[in-house]
Amino acid sequence: LTVVTQDGFALAFASEHLKNDKDLVFAAVRQMGCNVESQMSVREMVLEAVRKDGEALHCATDNLRADKEVVMAAVKQKGTVLKYANDGLNQDPELLKAAGLFDEDEHKKYDRPEKATLSVKFSLAE
Repeated sequence: LTVVTQDGFALAFASEHLKNDKDLVFAAVRQMGCNVESQMSVREMVLEAVRKDGEALHCATDNLRADKEVVMAAVKQKGTVLKYANDGLNQDPELLKAAGLFDEDEHKKYDRPEKATLSVKFSLAE
């Protein structure tokens, strides 16, 4: 608890169990400068954190990094954090567009945009 009260982003190095601890997440997100309430769920707190700083997605649990709404909020704030998304969300065309990594007009000439093309575009963003 002491570490995240000094640096909220230290939560990224915690275990999945600790990343789900409401008190720990509350302390970390408050330290990141977010206005959160203790009665909020972990998901709501993380959502507030990624809206303020997309890099906070790196601190989220695997489940939240697979939550499209959470990832979208983070990507809208900072496109390059799409690399932290789970469950194939880093290949989702909607999220790629939000991150500025996919141009639908460019792919209209193809019958279907291949995931390999999307992967290359995404990896170039790092």
